[in-house]
Amino acid sequence: MSRELVIQTTSHGADIALLEEKKLVELHHENVEDEFLVGDVYKGRVRKLLPGLNAAFIDIGHEKDAFLHYLDMGPNIRTQQKFFAQAANDAGVELANFEFEPEIQKTGKITDVLKPGLPIIVQIMKEPISTKGPRLSSQLSIAGRYVILIPFGKSMAISKKIRNKEERERLRRLLNSIRPANFSIIVRTVAEGKMVAELDRDLRNLVDKWDLLIKNLRQNKPKLLGELDKTESILRDLLNDSFQKVLVDNEQYYIQVKDYIQRIAPQKEHIVKLFTGEGSLYKSYGIDKQMKTLFGKIVNLTGGAYLIIEHTEAMHVIDVNSGSRRSNEKNQEDNALRINTEAAEEVARQLRLRDLGGIIIIDFIDMRQFENKKKLHAHLKELMKEDRAKHSVLPISKFGLVQITRQRVRPELNMNNAQTCPMCKGTGEANPHIMVVEEIENRLTEIMKEYKERSLRIIVNPFIQSHLTKGMVSLRWKWMWKYKIWIEVEADEAFFITKYLLLTSTGKEIEA
Repeated sequence: MSRELVIQTTSHGADIALLEEKKLVELHHENVEDEFLVGDVYKGRVRKLLPGLNAAFIDIGHEKDAFLHYLDMGPNIRTQQKFFAQAANDAGVELANFEFEPEIQKTGKITDVLKPGLPIIVQIMKEPISTKGPRLSSQLSIAGRYVILIPFGKSMAISKKIRNKEERERLRRLLNSIRPANFSIIVRTVAEGKMVAELDRDLRNLVDKWDLLIKNLRQNKPKLLGELDKTESILRDLLNDSFQKVLVDNEQYYIQVKDYIQRIAPQKEHIVKLFTGEGSLYKSYGIDKQMKTLFGKIVNLTGGAYLIIEHTEAMHVIDVNSGSRRSNEKNQEDNALRINTEAAEEVARQLRLRDLGGIIIIDFIDMRQFENKKKLHAHLKELMKEDRAKHSVLPISKFGLVQITRQRVRPELNMNNAQTCPMCKGTGEANPHIMVVEEIENRLTEIMKEYKERSLRIIVNPFIQSHLTKGMVSLRWKWMWKYKIWIEVEADEAFFITKYLLLTSTGKEIEA
């Protein structure tokens, strides 16, 4: 699978698009004014204890108090509190030779550990969402490309995705030999096959970040350590041989990205390219079009099927519809399986693209055979492996529903792509015209499979007709070349923007 990262800078930061096989799968916005990002470490203060929830509200400078649960404090919270209290005033205190306090019990109470007004070092687990403040953890972790460094620990864990026993033992032996005292290490999947020099360089970089955290603590700064920006975070987590290109439209940002890749993967430095073309990078690369067609309530699939995506306070609901799709399969069961399989691919893509979190319910087209349900479930689980967010996919229920739980760490990405309808003078809204054009093209593809017409007439709203015929090489001409058929496009002012008709040369309507 080929991946590309396309970065379009804005006056407030950058828009970052991740493409897989030219398809948009993730979209991030990086705002230079954003604070309180996942991974940032702050010096906070306990504002209020909530014994009933076994949690506390922590003041870290956000307008809403942040939330810290007892189970998110980590077993060595007493050691951590004692160390930071001493390290803030004594430059001679080092974690390597610090004596640990007894661990707290998992079934303990927060009132036995924290008191109102007590300073505490915390890390953001979830960004502020809606009316809620950040979600915190006091079990700190510093993520690198190959390893994750966890202070106040003495263990080592290796990614389960590294399955070769000899490789696991090699990594365990190498990292145990260079692991700093009183730090735990988690070995990431991308560490597989890496030499000790690369692992050591990554680990030293994380130790330097830990030293910076302590330095900022002694200088009494509220923010002790900042996470990487979103571009570098994506590259750190995903960069591998599948990345074909990183395209940037700003020279300063280009140099920054190139320098970062040179540090973490020098052999991939050549993939960073500077866009020098005219106009918008997203428009030139076709990302604008994908954004307009992928963020509506209705998402079209090939062949006439479509998804309806609804959002409620408690969950997200996705309905799969066969629409006007015609089937060449022998029976309804095979047709349902084919549509559901295609829909599963788009569902997995939409969850990543919109960053939907919480509970997601998917209503697939009913299938009777258990074997087909099992195939669909396995296919969806396989597709979801590309998702970096923690998730769980439950088997299809007897009602034909699939339930997915997906980690929510930041606000979901939502775009209102509705545009003012020219037919109702701004009193109503319709989906973007580009979706109507895409639907017409899908219909043409289906028609050419079943009809042997030499010419067609398309009757549409004047706004759509203008879009189809504008330019020297219009969409109309492209379709005629593609389908080897003469096409006339006529306007009818009585047509609503989403209405259209396809007619044969004799004037007979071609029905769905």
